Amino acid sequence: MLRALCLICCCFFSVAVTAGSVREYWIAAEKVAWNYAPSGLNKVMQAKGLGPWGERLVYDKYRYIQYQDASYTTRVVQPEWMGILGPQIRAEEGDKVLVHFYNRADKPLSMHPHGLRYDPQNDGALFDASAKYPASHVAPGEKFTYRWLVNEGAAPGPADGSSIVWVYHSHVDSVTEIYDGLIGTIVVTRKGMARSPSDPRPRDIDQEFTTLFMVFDEENGEEGGLMHAMNGYISGNLSGYEVNKGEKIRWHLVGMGSEVDLHTAHWHGQTVLNNGRRTDVIELLPSSMTSVDMLADNPGTWLYHCHVTDHIAAGMSTLWRVK
Repeated sequence: MLRALCLICCCFFSVAVTAGSVREYWIAAEKVAWNYAPSGLNKVMQAKGLGPWGERLVYDKYRYIQYQDASYTTRVVQPEWMGILGPQIRAEEGDKVLVHFYNRADKPLSMHPHGLRYDPQNDGALFDASAKYPASHVAPGEKFTYRWLVNEGAAPGPADGSSIVWVYHSHVDSVTEIYDGLIGTIVVTRKGMARSPSDPRPRDIDQEFTTLFMVFDEENGEEGGLMHAMNGYISGNLSGYEVNKGEKIRWHLVGMGSEVDLHTAHWHGQTVLNNGRRTDVIELLPSSMTSVDMLADNPGTWLYHCHVTDHIAAGMSTLWRVK
């Protein structure tokens, strides 16, 4: 019965994507040393310093790294504002996504997508050891190709803009692995709104940015190890959010973590539209995925931070700039 079901799912998958493009990615999981504040400074309020969160800044982490091809030799350079996030997977509604995953780390890992359509063999979540799906438990040194479909259910809805954000993450031991840093985003563009067949970015937006708000617990709840980070950086060490006056900006916002991860993303100097509602603060719960639009018309260097008071004190803030 299971074999028949899988054959049906695979047949549906291959037929359903004939009208779209195939988006192919080569992504490896690798162990790295991560510095939450490479400058060693509080770049938002330098006189206050980093407090207990500056006593230790470098920790062993894991990251998803994108490569140009199957040789896994030449990395794809990410924008600096992406920080610890894995490569951004982009697609248009109707596309098929192939991710060639190579586990270069020291423990079994996987890739599990939110939002996209997949069959049980491409779920990437380990919840039934008897099922023995290779996708859910890729051993160190092994590879697996994930096949995901960007169907209508993965695409922007009627009230959404031309693109929305989903996350992907490792799901062998998902709690540990997300804290490890094994998380990235998927941006899906509405059908017919891509810039070109080879460029799935939305044509009505000049720039898109993504921010992950999450408290990384590095020392089992000890205050100095609770890194209140935006894309893996604290206290203004996240750089690269720069736009030109007059540009249309889409901010993709993600919240992850535990019950302490109740975040309120706030921009100084500008407002955003959230599905037609005007605001300058967006509420995020763990595993929230929200996309909002901004017209950058107020030049200056501005604060961008979580507005929860103790998160501000712990350094969940950075700067952004309208030129």
